[in-house]
Amino acid sequence: MRPAALAVFAVAVTALTGCVAVNTTQPGGGRVQLVTDLAGRLDRSGSLTYTAVYRLPQGATGTITQAQDPGRAAYVYPGGKLSLTPQQLADCRIEGAATTCTLTTPPSPGTDPATALIGQIADRGLIPPQLVIGLLTEAAVDTQAVVTTRDTTIAGENATCVQVTGVQNAKASSFEVCVTAGGLLGSFTGLVSGTEIDVRLVRYDPNVQPNAFELPPGARIVDKRPK
Repeated sequence: MRPAALAVFAVAVTALTGCVAVNTTQPGGGRVQLVTDLAGRLDRSGSLTYTAVYRLPQGATGTITQAQDPGRAAYVYPGGKLSLTPQQLADCRIEGAATTCTLTTPPSPGTDPATALIGQIADRGLIPPQLVIGLLTEAAVDTQAVVTTRDTTIAGENATCVQVTGVQNAKASSFEVCVTAGGLLGSFTGLVSGTEIDVRLVRYDPNVQPNAFELPPGARIVDKRPK
């Protein structure tokens, strides 16, 4: 997914405790470039291999794992795991002491794994980077949106953050997103399509575990793929 062309919108800058403020009076084109660059960083994350652990509300954690050649992705969240490989889309859910994995046909070859999972993961406490790119684009084309930008450090990585408010007729009317210099989603806070999302990167590894995309041991399998 590539960032859509971004329209001019207002950028207000403020200093926050522990953060370095970005003071700028750039004209509209300069502000648009700032957000385009941020969306571009996230877009490039689609070509990375990594394991990212995120802090969720109430002390819980979630993990996003991604690998290339072939493209694979896995999202582990409290209560389950959603993974996509060339062989299957596996939706594993924990109920009591049991885990059930429902297997369905994966999207066509060449489909970006994280993009394919957008509609299924946002209501489980995590948010795919591609969905965040879409939210930034929606905010950018709304001339009433107000954006505040700041620099910070997340999990030892330098990051740029934008806080967006006042977006009309969008999946999220207000949110804050931070993106690391390397292109990872550093944090996201906001209400997206009625679901509250609050994640913050706590650990990053440019590698993946050998079993990252496997089904949980002992899970009951419901295979709905065509025979």
